[in-house]
Amino acid sequence: MNGTLYLIPNTLGQSEAQQENLLAQIIPETVQKMTAQLSYFVAENAKTTRAYLKILSQSHPLAKPMQELQIAELNVNTPAQALDALLGPLLEGHDVGLISEAGVPAVADPGANLVRLAHQQHIIVRPLVGPSSLLLALMASGLNGQSFAFHGYLPTDASMRAKRIKELELRSGKEQQTQLLIETPYRNAAMLDAMATNCLPHTLICVATDLTLDSESIVTLTAAEWKKRLQANQAPDFHKKPTVFLYLAN
Repeated sequence: MNGTLYLIPNTLGQSEAQQENLLAQIIPETVQKMTAQLSYFVAENAKTTRAYLKILSQSHPLAKPMQELQIAELNVNTPAQALDALLGPLLEGHDVGLISEAGVPAVADPGANLVRLAHQQHIIVRPLVGPSSLLLALMASGLNGQSFAFHGYLPTDASMRAKRIKELELRSGKEQQTQLLIETPYRNAAMLDAMATNCLPHTLICVATDLTLDSESIVTLTAAEWKKRLQANQAPDFHKKPTVFLYLAN
């Protein structure tokens, strides 16, 4: 009998002030217990996953000593032909936890390919409850939560990025659909400037940074209002911080 593939949520980041009771604030107790019972994991980065499990072990004894846990890596550099081997423990009857670097796995995450393959092999997949920066940002934005679309990263070329922003704004206006984007944290300023410059004045733009952290910031303004703030050097404190950008043609 095959094992079960558990999709394990991670925190969205941490600060020194949150270290002591970090998981209790973010990850449900039942999810912590389930994670601690596993001996096999697939992760984007084995080192950071061990750090997460070390925090977990402070309140829940792990199934095995840390050095005996099996942690295979799956990231953007993993070739497609290597995915079958990652299912090996599952096909041998062992439960496996798929864990992301931050938030929930398989959403804007290379783990989606493994989940699809698990379904093809008739392996049970169980998603566990945890924080999703995309949904948290949408919840707090005040934008349309009935219709929305996530587009990941936009082109880094300025002209192509501007074109894409306008295309998605047009779709947003026609369908009243909230558009969600992310950016490499050191390019956050360029992204907001491009949105404020290329969107229509009344289009609503939300910038959601460091969600669930002590430094969390969520601000929704019109494109015109963001443009004024940027011209006055009043940009958000989001340099090199994980940020979700949302906008809705108003």
